[in-house]
Amino acid sequence: MINKVVANAQEAIKDIEDGNTLMLGGFGLCGIPENSIAELVKKGVKNLTCISNNAGVDGFGIGLMLEKKQVKKMISSYVGENAEFERQLLSGELEVELIPQGTLATRCMAAGYGMPAIFTPAGVGTEVAEGKEVRNFKGKDYLMEYAFEADFAIVKAWKGDAEGNLIYKSTARNFNPVMAMAGKITIAEVEELVEVGTLDPDKIHTPGIYVHRIFQGVDYQKRIENKTVRAKK
Repeated sequence: MINKVVANAQEAIKDIEDGNTLMLGGFGLCGIPENSIAELVKKGVKNLTCISNNAGVDGFGIGLMLEKKQVKKMISSYVGENAEFERQLLSGELEVELIPQGTLATRCMAAGYGMPAIFTPAGVGTEVAEGKEVRNFKGKDYLMEYAFEADFAIVKAWKGDAEGNLIYKSTARNFNPVMAMAGKITIAEVEELVEVGTLDPDKIHTPGIYVHRIFQGVDYQKRIENKTVRAKK
């Protein structure tokens, strides 16, 4: 057995440096690596390129890194709930690449599968396609997009064991599994760290072969990104 457990977030992210490219798992505010993000803020690394479904919100998630001006470039499919992100974008302080959500997921998957590129119809004929190769397959144009190259993938799971096997819960399965496959080094924080052999092999979403470091996180918040309620009648 290869024991991949580290003591905490500080040890897990110890070699992340200025200028690195990071994948950060989660969907909205669900299943994001809260402990690792908090530690990155404390460490103060800068000029990061962050690949994520979203840019967090003000005061939480990647939003904390944006407030500290740690992010040089944001690659996301949705950024609608972050006022500081909007301010940095409009002022030219932050480089932003907005891409279709399916393309984001598939470029992560391609990196995990060892594929250099994908072809997708999304973006053909738009500004997204400018300067990129377009090929025609069976009468339909497809845009070539390169697989991501990330120095680190940082994901959050519900349960994991010392070998790095991971189980995600519900919506947290959205981007975490494909990102866990794609990083040169994958760091996983989990709500519950269990003994090897405890997890049902049929329920494991990310096999431990993809994970390099794992730790049990603390003090997770179950935040709602945009809470709406029905008015009383």
